Amino acid sequence: MVNENYTPTEREEIVLELFKEGRGADEPWGRVNPLYVRERSELDKGQVEYALRNLKNAGWVKQLNRGGLYELVEDPREDY
Repeated sequence: MVNENYTPTEREEIVLELFKEGRGADEPWGRVNPLYVRERSELDKGQVEYALRNLKNAGWVKQLNRGGLYELVEDPREDY
């Protein structure tokens, strides 16, 4: 269940934007792994893992496998 009252931190907002890249441009979007986030941001490994864990606990993203693939579930602040 998505926690609609959760307020993402600045770092989590960076991660959320990476989930949304390609949306509206007829490109794949909505999935990232920690390495992808690190390569496309200035966040380090610990910051990325912490942000993904918090977003997962809030129900905004889900982890698809043990290898670290994550999928955007919903950003309750937006309509898709």
